[in-house]
Amino acid sequence: MKSVPKPLIIGILAFAGFLAWFLLRGSDRDEVWLGYVEGETLYVAAPVSGRLAQRPVDRGASVAPGTPLFSLDPDTLDASVSQAQAQVASSEAQAEDLTQARQRQAEIDVWRANAAQAQAALTKASNDFTRMAALADKGFASKAQLDAARAARDGASAQLAQMQAQIRAAEMTAGRAQQIRAAQAGVAGAQAALRGQQKLRSEIAPVAPARGIVEQTFYNPGEWVPANSPVVAVLPDDRRKLRFYVPQDRVAGIKVGTTIRFTCDGCGDVRQAKISFIAPRSEYTPPVIYSERARAKLVFMVEALLPVSDKPLPLGLPVEVVPQ
Repeated sequence: MKSVPKPLIIGILAFAGFLAWFLLRGSDRDEVWLGYVEGETLYVAAPVSGRLAQRPVDRGASVAPGTPLFSLDPDTLDASVSQAQAQVASSEAQAEDLTQARQRQAEIDVWRANAAQAQAALTKASNDFTRMAALADKGFASKAQLDAARAARDGASAQLAQMQAQIRAAEMTAGRAQQIRAAQAGVAGAQAALRGQQKLRSEIAPVAPARGIVEQTFYNPGEWVPANSPVVAVLPDDRRKLRFYVPQDRVAGIKVGTTIRFTCDGCGDVRQAKISFIAPRSEYTPPVIYSERARAKLVFMVEALLPVSDKPLPLGLPVEVVPQ
């Protein structure tokens, strides 16, 4: 009986070892899902331009809800507020002056021209508000911009109402009641303008909306800040999350709201997070989590919100999610 050649035995053993390694590698590759810590930064800005007067927070500072972040020079807006207050006082004084019973035709013609101008202003303000509301629904416009557009629309509407009421009052021979309504509409318009200016005045000195850390500052006191340009970036503690990648053959087994477990270097015990988003489309394993066993895979990006902690995990920290 011939003995088996030694090179053949070595080849068989090598093939068996490779096969065992390949099978074990295949069973291992889904043991953990790789990812990292991510956050949703809030970029805080003012709706108007101006010189940066104060910025009491620096990069890396911890802030609580209501902590002042910065303030622009208020001189210009203070003047606008004073002007609006004077307009309110003037309108209220006109409301008290109801001695004139009729108006000359020339005055009526002027008011009609003013009413046409007010109608055009209202149309523009209404269109601007509609566009701003659509942008706000999609996250492309801030609440401050939406409030400013709403105040502009309300002011234009009140101004038109004032003009129309004045015309009706002037066309009546006994116009006392109509003049009262016109004066009241004027007061309402002036008050709407005043509220808009006071709103802008408050928004040039924003405060922290939630507890978090100042991630970055973009301007120093004394510099000119353009309108809607972020001055401070705040990372809220409750907006930190995991971003990890699940193989295509496992994504059907998870859903939004599911609690997952994960580990990371220096984290101690296994931690938990709750899935908040599952990407609707697959992608190839991104380079940031590239590894030998994860390469050339189709995966789905998944996000999970982290619970608020006194020591939040730093952004970019690699994590390993343990499949359920």
